[in-house]
Amino acid sequence: MATIRGTQPATPASAPSRRLDSTGSTGSTGRNGVGHAAAGPSSTTTSPTPMRRGSRSSTTLDDVSKQIIELLQHDGRKSYASIAAHVGLSEAAVRQRVQRLLDADVMQIVAVTDPLQVGFQRQAMVGLRVEGDMTPVAEALSAMDEVTYVVTTAGSFDVLAEVVCEDDTHLLDLLTTRIRTLAGVTATETFVYLKLNKQLYNWGTR
Repeated sequence: MATIRGTQPATPASAPSRRLDSTGSTGSTGRNGVGHAAAGPSSTTTSPTPMRRGSRSSTTLDDVSKQIIELLQHDGRKSYASIAAHVGLSEAAVRQRVQRLLDADVMQIVAVTDPLQVGFQRQAMVGLRVEGDMTPVAEALSAMDEVTYVVTTAGSFDVLAEVVCEDDTHLLDLLTTRIRTLAGVTATETFVYLKLNKQLYNWGTR
């Protein structure tokens, strides 16, 4: 998905996003490749539900929709009037395109924070080795409130899950009673974040 933010943002360093409709996308409401939502100190979550990569067919975007996404990636609070002036559409047409992109889960507009600066004491990436089908494990992790990011990989770990916890006790409980006990999980390794050095989502479109 595209990532939109309220201000210039900052991804936590991960351990080892037919006929064209008015949004410039096809009639499919599928999710295309997505990232996280954008960073900023304050803003309102426009898309309240977490995005799940690969759960629907991909959406085809035209050049205008890509322009709109890129403008919002640099400033998630940019006005529809300003966007309209850049892309050569009416304000109403831009508003409709943005809403369709949100509804199709192509992007979301949120404030992404550094958890370690807003009261959470522990953020970590957990690598999991899984025996058999990885999908049930990835889905179970995705359903956990503490888990902010889940990917299946072709590396030394089958699944990576980023978690945000209140403190060490919370992290230990999450790992020992909920993650390591998942059916199919044979081993885990936890990478605790010490400092968030870079977190950007303004990669544009292709």
